[in-house]
Amino acid sequence: MSLPLVAVVGRPNVGKSTLFNKIVGQRISIVEDTPGVTRDRIYSKCEWRSREFMVVDTGGIEPDSDDIILSQMRKQAELAIQKADVIVLVTDVRCGVTASDTEVASMLQKSGKPVVLAVNKCDSIGETPVEVYEFYNLGLGDPFPISSQHGHGTGDMLDEIFKYFPDEKIEDYDEEYIKVAVIGKPNAGKSSLVNRIAGEERVIVSDIAGTTRDATDTVIENEDGKFVFIDTAGIRKKSKVNERVEHYSVLRAYMAVDRADVCVIMIDALEGFTEQDSKIAGYAHEQGKASVVVVNKWDAVEKGDKTMKEYQTKLENDFSFMSYVPFLFISAKTGQRVNKLFEIIKHVYEQNTMRISTGMLNDVLAYATTRVQPPSDKGRRLKIYYMTQASSKPPTFVTFVNRADLFHFSYQRYLENQIRGTFGLSGTPVRFIIRERGESK
Repeated sequence: MSLPLVAVVGRPNVGKSTLFNKIVGQRISIVEDTPGVTRDRIYSKCEWRSREFMVVDTGGIEPDSDDIILSQMRKQAELAIQKADVIVLVTDVRCGVTASDTEVASMLQKSGKPVVLAVNKCDSIGETPVEVYEFYNLGLGDPFPISSQHGHGTGDMLDEIFKYFPDEKIEDYDEEYIKVAVIGKPNAGKSSLVNRIAGEERVIVSDIAGTTRDATDTVIENEDGKFVFIDTAGIRKKSKVNERVEHYSVLRAYMAVDRADVCVIMIDALEGFTEQDSKIAGYAHEQGKASVVVVNKWDAVEKGDKTMKEYQTKLENDFSFMSYVPFLFISAKTGQRVNKLFEIIKHVYEQNTMRISTGMLNDVLAYATTRVQPPSDKGRRLKIYYMTQASSKPPTFVTFVNRADLFHFSYQRYLENQIRGTFGLSGTPVRFIIRERGESK
């Protein structure tokens, strides 16, 4: 299910990035008291009133500027406006309504999209500053006085944004369909793989990096099950994201990961593992997705007796932060080993959705703590009372202990390895939630 998209726009230096950070709950956007600091669109997943949505921070709009950077920022904002479900126009109460505010408001009215008007820098608690009423002249309805720095008024603003969210759509595909996002750098062969699987030219294939702009779905049914392959635009380094359409493609790729059950992380065998591959894989790991690393263009690699083994050993080191992930060497061009992909996808999906009974978990826990005693500090030893699985996708285990500060990462990793050794859980991350006895849920 696609999440609602909220674009935060306005002229430079009105506090858009500060508001974005306040909504998101962490400092993602760079905040400086200098116009033009936010040049690219920055996005993050948020939640309000139990509804998830994506929020996009944009560079400031200067409608009549001939400056190249400001012109590009305007194009970025225009693209965000085009794709957004709701637009938040941020203005500055200290400056009043400026000519730029009027032109931006006019641009937004022409878009036909719902617009929420936020009047920022109303930092004092109490009655609404009289200066706020001037902003009715923009013709965008009731202005919402807010302080993005302190958070005043942002709840009322979010309630207004919430009103314009589209109705939650029932998932397009039944639960029996496994949704697979094919992610990776541009030109790694993602579209070629989807076409090979589909048996037809379902998506555009080109040697020109960045051909795929949107995430497209291909439904496959075979003896292994029912699958939906989501082909995504390649995720580039930010320094190489120059075209305005590219930015939105990257956003779509990340949203495809959020939507997917399994991520196929595509590596170019000729280029090898890169820093960008680690960032792409890291996002899938952070989102708790089952994953498979697929090394494409294997037919073009000069091989000896130990080439694959040596290549995999190197990849295992590169993917040490995802030690659970399986590897598959394929050629989308020739079809080599592509059929094995379905079996692996189905397996890691089952591991990601696995449920383990509390009794079986605690049998493993008892064995593990007997074999290696829990750590101690200053005479106090960690006691683990019991463990239970709270959820799947990914498997998440709640562990009840006497002192959370004694549950060191190294011992947590040891228990994870014991659980994996017993139940498998290959291809999926594992999460632990530590609770001290008597701590409320």
